[in-house]
Amino acid sequence: MRLFRSVAPVTVAVCLVLSLPNDARPHARVPARHAAVVTEEPIGAECRISVEGSRVTAYCHNPDAATDRVRLHIECARWWDLDTDGAPADVGPAVTVRLTGRCWKEVGAAWVSHQLV
Repeated sequence: MRLFRSVAPVTVAVCLVLSLPNDARPHARVPARHAAVVTEEPIGAECRISVEGSRVTAYCHNPDAATDRVRLHIECARWWDLDTDGAPADVGPAVTVRLTGRCWKEVGAAWVSHQLV
């Protein structure tokens, strides 16, 4: 009986790993020389985000010919502090926009989402 208790969890774990779909298993790394893909599509605005205390500022500059719609997202560190999604701003060719937001206390994460218009 003692042997069954020690072997059973290992057997269940092995069965679960073997039953995973193929996409859920880790893949081998691709060497860097094969991973580089050159595209001719515009990449959109380049954004720099700075966090100072509870305030977040992002400057987005668009070097491309297409308009990029950017939006600042802020995730606050405290569970009671509200996370915010800023209003979208259109960044035209050769234009720089400033996006701001804040938390009441600490900032957990901040990022900018892009949508080519």
